[in-house]
This record gives sequence, C-alpha cells and structure tokens, in this order.
Amino acid sequence: MFVWSGRAPAISGSYTGQRQYYLNYADYLGVKTQAPSVLNSAPVISRGDLRTLSEYFSSSGQVNGVPAYFNQIRYLPLSAGRWINELDDAQKRSVIVIGDETRKILFPGRPAVGSTLLVNGIRFEVIGTVKRLGHGENNNINLKNWIPFNTMRQYFPLKDVDDVGAITQIAYQPRERRLHEAAKVEVHKVIARDHGFDYRNLEAFDEWDTVQAAEAIGKIFDAMNVFLGSVGLVTMALGAIGIINIMLVTVADRTQEIGLRKALGATNRSILFQFFAEGAFLTLISGAVGMGGAAALMAALSFLPAPQGFDTPRIVPSTAALAIGTLAIAGVIAGLYPARKASRLQPVDALRKE
Repeated sequence: MFVWSGRAPAISGSYTGQRQYYLNYADYLGVKTQAPSVLNSAPVISRGDLRTLSEYFSSSGQVNGVPAYFNQIRYLPLSAGRWINELDDAQKRSVIVIGDETRKILFPGRPAVGSTLLVNGIRFEVIGTVKRLGHGENNNINLKNWIPFNTMRQYFPLKDVDDVGAITQIAYQPRERRLHEAAKVEVHKVIARDHGFDYRNLEAFDEWDTVQAAEAIGKIFDAMNVFLGSVGLVTMALGAIGIINIMLVTVADRTQEIGLRKALGATNRSILFQFFAEGAFLTLISGAVGMGGAAALMAALSFLPAPQGFDTPRIVPSTAALAIGTLAIAGVIAGLYPARKASRLQPVDALRKE
C-alpha cells in the first residue's frame, strides 16, 4: 500500500480552496509508531530527473532512496549481487541496485555488478540487479534504481520543497490482508493530523491500495469463472443430448444387427459394451478434433503481437487433458441409456423390425 503527497483544503471544512502538502519523515515515524494495524512501513524519496551514466551509455530511469528493509515490503527479486543493507544506509554509502532495463541500457552484454556508474556526477558502485518484472513492453518499473535512503537524502533531496525532511511516498503493509482498510484509516489519521485537515476527506489523499485492487480483480475473475463455467456446463449438457440422440438413431438403424447378434449368442453385456464403447469413442474423437482446432488457432495467434499487458493465449496441457477427460465422462454417461436400450431388445422383435 502506498500514499503520496496530496492536496488538502486550504481552510478546514472548505472544499473550494486547495493547498499542496508534502509528506515528510515525521509522517513516516508517526505511521511506524502510531498505526497498530501496520506491520511495516518505509519512507521513499523518488526522483526522475537524475541522469545515470556508465562508460557505455546513459539512462534517465527513476532513482529511489529506500531503507534496507524496503524489499520486504515490495517484491524485488535479485538476478545478481545483493540488496542494500543496514550499513549501506547508516554510513550513506554510494551503492546502487539497478533494474533489468537499466542494466541492459548501461551495461549491454557486460557484467553490471561490481561496475561503477555516475548519478548526476556522483560515482556509485552497482551492488545488485533486479530481475525483470511485469510483462510486455511496460519498462517503467524495470528502469527504476534503488540507493540507500540516507544517501538519497544527502545527495538528492526533493527539489522545490522547503521541508528538508520531505519524502515522496510512504510504502506500508498491513499486519494481515483483512486489516488493509483499518491500516489505511490509521495512516490517514496520522497524515491528516500532521498536516491539519480532516482524515475523512478522502480527496486529500493520493494513494494506491494494491490489496483492494487485487480483491477487485479477483472478483472480476471469479465472475468470469462462474460465467464461463456455466457456459461450459450448458455446452456439455447440449453435447450429451446430441450424443444420446446420435446413439438412439444408431440403435434404431442397427436393430436387425442387434437381433442377429443376440440370436447367435451375444449377451446383453456384450451389446451394452459395444454401444457404450462407441459413445465414449465418439466423444473422445470429437474432443481431440476440437482440441486440435484450438491448438492450431493458438499457434496462429502466437505469430500476432499480443495487446499490451496481455500474454499470447496458449493451451495448458493439464487443462486440455482435463477437458477431454470430462467430455469422455459426459459421453460415457450419455451413452448409457441408448446402450441399455439396445441390450434389452428381444432377438425376435429386433429381427422382425423392417
């Protein structure tokens, strides 16, 4: 969960005049000590106007000053090297962890860890690289870089802000997922008290609750699963009815054959098995043909560029096997009635039928 600086009413209770307020280190300390539903929080100073330069190329990705435990709040897996530690922050060391896209730009085909680069003319040692995050062409997060919080505050404080303790954002996480709303209210109370406005004025906060966003997306996917599952069940039911009709027609067309087989000694069980197996085989062949068509469509789509933020559709083998297996079971159940009807035909009646 994240909260940034925002705009509050210029006069308490007014909704016409707005004033800009900036988060500061005291806000972070208030959240840390006075928000019992918050498990962990971190102050962040971010700047996108800093130039990073290696001996090969230059980049203008965002530089973030963060404490050592920031990677416990945000998911930042390393591909090489190490993350910022407590001594780096306490001693204001000039070390940096770079994103995957920054690594590709500044050190193309060369090892980044152990190398040095310049951030607005100040030399930093690269101590780690972060794995590529996200999908598609969204490189914003992969252009980010991280340095110790105190190093950032010393060399690159926020511009055009009078408060020397100003920070860009506070990142925090609730003690439990279900407490995210309680944690949000507690953070609101701390910030509103420090900056003199009513915490119930939600327009004064610029924030992002990823827990809430994940729950909203989860509800959308749950609804899609219910809808698509219902469509699948209806389709399967229609398919089963089709199999029943086909097998009933088959039994009617082959009545004399059934009578002849029974007259020659075929048992009810053998007749039942014959039509039972035919129904299952028909279903399996149909499922295989349908899955083959789907595989061909997915292969054709793989040659087309996927929309931004989406992966190219593909068939998951386990899901395909489950679908065909379910169809086979439906076919077996649907074939029971026609097969049982065929097995109970009397030879004399079957042979007499024209």
